[in-house]
Amino acid sequence: MFTYAGIGSQILFIAQNIIPTLGALSSVQQIGWAYAFGVVLALAVCAPTSGGHFSPSITIALVLFKGFPVSKGARYIVSQILGCYVACLLVYVQYKVLLDECELALAQSGKLDLLFTPQGPAGAFGLYLIPGSSLGRAFLNEFITDIVMGMVIFGCIDPTSVFVPPVLLPFVIAMAYATAIWGYSVPGLAANTARDLGGRLAAMTIYGLQGSDSLVKYLNVNPNRVIAAHGGAYGAISALTNIPATLLAAFIYQIFMVDSARVVPQAQLEYMDIHRYHGHNPENETDSEQGTNSSNEKAVVETLSRSERV
Repeated sequence: MFTYAGIGSQILFIAQNIIPTLGALSSVQQIGWAYAFGVVLALAVCAPTSGGHFSPSITIALVLFKGFPVSKGARYIVSQILGCYVACLLVYVQYKVLLDECELALAQSGKLDLLFTPQGPAGAFGLYLIPGSSLGRAFLNEFITDIVMGMVIFGCIDPTSVFVPPVLLPFVIAMAYATAIWGYSVPGLAANTARDLGGRLAAMTIYGLQGSDSLVKYLNVNPNRVIAAHGGAYGAISALTNIPATLLAAFIYQIFMVDSARVVPQAQLEYMDIHRYHGHNPENETDSEQGTNSSNEKAVVETLSRSERV
């Protein structure tokens, strides 16, 4: 959902630069807001039931640090990549006429080699590096930005957070994502393996086998050359860097920020109960499960009571 919300603004931004007569249709600021609202929508719709996972790196971190089921995590990751892939194809169909015009304009101006760059139509779907950019700086930009975003996300989902109750979580994470786009997207930023792989696979589906009509007519590109344009070292950087960066952010937060002595606010307790009982009837619990839950709830209540007395 967040991919669908953002790609439309990217296409308009690319189109206005290729065909100036279209006027000012988008900007980096608008793209940031589009993705931010996409994050809000995705979390608002999905968080109450599934927890709102839309990044494989977050799912992997929760599997390693929070005991999230491995099999469930694997299904989530496949769904995230597939969801992005489908969203990209849908947006392509919606904007096909405009994208074809952009390809023709590039071909007629002798700039069709920009197709697989951030300035080209394929750059709205797959993530590509600006020609001539340094891979080392692109890696550093991706790694540091993803660590900062990861710290914000883990701070938001910390059940002891007082400043970010569950109802505000989508908006704070969305602002972190928008800030990353506004400040660090130009050097090259993916920040999400699903967004990168899903979008890159969509770009390969659209352009990778035989190319569009304009490619065949004006460039005579063979399939091997088109497919090669989707790969390269930056493809590995954009798809994979966010995973170790997010895991490092989770480790840093777990070591330096988590405080077991802090009280869990009531809003967080309600949110945790919703997830615990989702699709699950408490009446069907075994006696041991009921005893464990009662003990946990009693411990939390006692903790809250002590804090109120203080």
